[in-house]
Amino acid sequence: MSKKLKIVQISSELAPFSKTGGLGDVARSLPKALNRLGHEVICITPLYGRVISKKENKLKLVFKDVVLFLNSDEKIKVNYWQGYLMDDLPVYFIECPKYFSKHKHLYGSGKENSRFLVFNVAALKLISLLKFSADIIHCHDWQTGLIPYYLKTDFRYSKTLKKAKTVYTIHNLIFQFGHNWWEVAPGDKDYGRSKIPHLSDPRLENINFAKRAILSADLINTVSEQYRTEIMTKKFGQDLQRILKNRESRLFGIVNGIDYNTYNPEKDKTIHKNYSWSEIKNKAINKVYLQKKFLLPVDKDLPIFCMTSRVTFQKGFEMIIKIMPQLLKLSAQFIIIGSGDKIYINALQKIAKKYPTKLVVIPSHEANQKYETLVYAGADFFLLPSVHEPCGLNQLIAMRYGCIPIVREIGGLYDTVENFNPTSKKGTGFTFKEEDEMIFYATIIRALENYKHKTVWLNLVKRAMKQSSSWEIPAQKYLKLYQKVLKNN
Repeated sequence: MSKKLKIVQISSELAPFSKTGGLGDVARSLPKALNRLGHEVICITPLYGRVISKKENKLKLVFKDVVLFLNSDEKIKVNYWQGYLMDDLPVYFIECPKYFSKHKHLYGSGKENSRFLVFNVAALKLISLLKFSADIIHCHDWQTGLIPYYLKTDFRYSKTLKKAKTVYTIHNLIFQFGHNWWEVAPGDKDYGRSKIPHLSDPRLENINFAKRAILSADLINTVSEQYRTEIMTKKFGQDLQRILKNRESRLFGIVNGIDYNTYNPEKDKTIHKNYSWSEIKNKAINKVYLQKKFLLPVDKDLPIFCMTSRVTFQKGFEMIIKIMPQLLKLSAQFIIIGSGDKIYINALQKIAKKYPTKLVVIPSHEANQKYETLVYAGADFFLLPSVHEPCGLNQLIAMRYGCIPIVREIGGLYDTVENFNPTSKKGTGFTFKEEDEMIFYATIIRALENYKHKTVWLNLVKRAMKQSSSWEIPAQKYLKLYQKVLKNN
């Protein structure tokens, strides 16, 4: 085995403690996979006071009233608490009630840049306090984006941090700082090199964390190979394509995995009846249970389509709304679970009231987390016609449960779902290229035609379930990335 590395993973959310989406899952699964490969890993994340219970998670106070010097004029006190992700994998929580304990939600305070600036400085201070001489500091998404910048500027003389190399992972380039980057006037845009304004300075809220990370990190990666290619183009580059293209030699793509212990239909306690690809008949029992659970007519032969993603334009809900009248004419049932844009949720709820035996809509993030695998276990198809999709974990989890994805060939969906070919009997789902609702509808019809052929369908379901999407392979790729940056710098 190669040299044992000391690795810090820093993220704004970390399942099971805090989670709004795929970032929380990745932040949990990657450190665990690296730990199992024999490396020393620690995680750092905020202590959201109204989300994370110190008592339930058995957190221990390790540093109290630590003074952070944010700049020459401003300082703030924080506490550090310790918990565990697994036996020998510590998680350090940064407690600062003013910034992380006022709201029930993880994001959306209106002062997001201020919050995560404090988090970034506090994370670097913690590494010094722990005397953890990291080889790699792995920063996840914009909320950690000032860390690579600070290591090249304010913290460049730190004895503990001086040998650390930074890897910055872009989980979704549309999110670059605390509000929408496209709403910032040209004259107010952050060009990435100026000194960071004080907390009291309104200009701070326009500092582009993602841009500064891309300019400063030793290596950059994103969460699929296809998305890496896409973000260097004007269409998908979110106004950062030029600097990404300039750093192309240091930009890599690694497809996410899923935790096979967390997502396992053989052992999952949240589904009605456990099953596997070799005991596939039990999946039909889960379908009947799902229909009863959501008050749909019980019919094990009727196909069920599900969506469990955020209800947003990005996830293709514009197309869903447009073809919903046609979809409701099909002999099928639809279950949509997830929070998001009210314009789409209201439209879907209005349709569901009119067609209660065909469409179920549950607009709740908590319900999504509670029912996600229960829905996959009972449904036949998973829909994700995304406008753009860095990686997506839902389609990987759906396939693990034998729920066949119907997705657009974009980003990580292109990398993870192989279009089914009835002649060669290869493929794990149904895909389409164009951002066009009628082509999407035609793909759904194609999927339903194949569903009618029971032997063909059964083999497709088994093949999707057997596809390897665990974190074992991505973790090995991340290690190669770490070794590359340590060797080349």
